[in-house]
This record gives sequence, C-alpha cells and structure tokens, in this order.
Amino acid sequence: MGQESDTDEALVSRAGRGDRSAAAMLVERHTDKIYACCFRILGGKHAAEDAAQETFLRLWKHAGKWKQKGAKFETWLYRIAMNICFDQLRKTRREAPEDAAPELVDGADRPDQALFLGQRRFAIDNALSQLPERQLLAITLCHFQEMTNIEAAEVMGVSVDAIESLLARGRRALREQLAPMRENLMGKMSDETNAHVN
Repeated sequence: MGQESDTDEALVSRAGRGDRSAAAMLVERHTDKIYACCFRILGGKHAAEDAAQETFLRLWKHAGKWKQKGAKFETWLYRIAMNICFDQLRKTRREAPEDAAPELVDGADRPDQALFLGQRRFAIDNALSQLPERQLLAITLCHFQEMTNIEAAEVMGVSVDAIESLLARGRRALREQLAPMRENLMGKMSDETNAHVN
C-alpha cells in the first residue's frame, strides 16, 4: 500500500468500515504514546494498561463515526485516553492509600540505589497526582509526551494561553510541594548519603 493509504486518517476510515488490519496498524503505531500518557496520569502500570486498552477498544467501536474536522486523528485519540484516565482517577483517588510503598526501579546500580530512585519517583508521582486534572494533563502532554503548547492546547480543547497558564500554575505547585525534598530529589544517591542510610 502507498504511504497515503497508511496515514492515520486513512487507517481510521478503513477501521470504521470494519478493516481489522487497519485498526491493528493504528494500535501498533500509537500504543507506546498512549500508554505513556496514561501511565503519567494514572501513576501505575496496570491502570495505564487498562486505560490504553480501553482507549483502543473505543477507537474500534467509534472509528466509523470519526470525521476529520480540523483535529488530527492523534488529537482525537489522546482525548479519548484523557477522558478514560480522568474517569479512572475520579473513581480511585478517594480509595488510594497515601502511604503506598514505592516500586523499585529496574536498572539501578545497587539495591539501596534502587530504593532511593524508587522513593524519588514516588515523591514526584505523588506530587503530580496532587495537581488539579487540567494542570496534570498539561504537564503530562508538554513535558512527558513532548507535545508543543499548540498541540497540547488542541488535545485539551483550550487556547495556547490557557495551556501556558496551566503549565505555569502546575510547575509552581510542583516546586512548592517538592521544595522540602529538593536535595533528596537531585541526582543519584551519593556514597556519603549512602553511608548515613546504612
């Protein structure tokens, strides 16, 4: 097939007519990005996997209704994922234990380093989870998904000025929340720090 027939828009059009191979190509093409976005918003592997899977189930179910009206297919897909994630967050935020144990990070130099990196990641993820939904999404899209402000604004359905405002408020809230832990969050755990821990 030619490149034009393999664009997202062509594939979703074919998927909407029941073409499973076109749907599979879209899933393969976008799974990593959608999973990463879901993981950043939800903060857990299983929740992110479930949200990504639900995103692609909805893609299959609604592909026939998608019409390109200015927004790119990827924007539409991110909006689906975003809605699923925030529905999930609303259901689980009240139930989540505040003192959940941090996961160990793979690839660390030594066990105490893994614990340190796990605690650092837990602190950052916890701070992110305290942000209002729109600030969290703006930071996720711009910093972790590496979208431009224009692309993020399109996904969120807001102006670029609104994205910039959300980013500024989100960054300020993160700085304030992480300020007491600033030294512990910087770089790898040194041998001197390690000596104090042991």
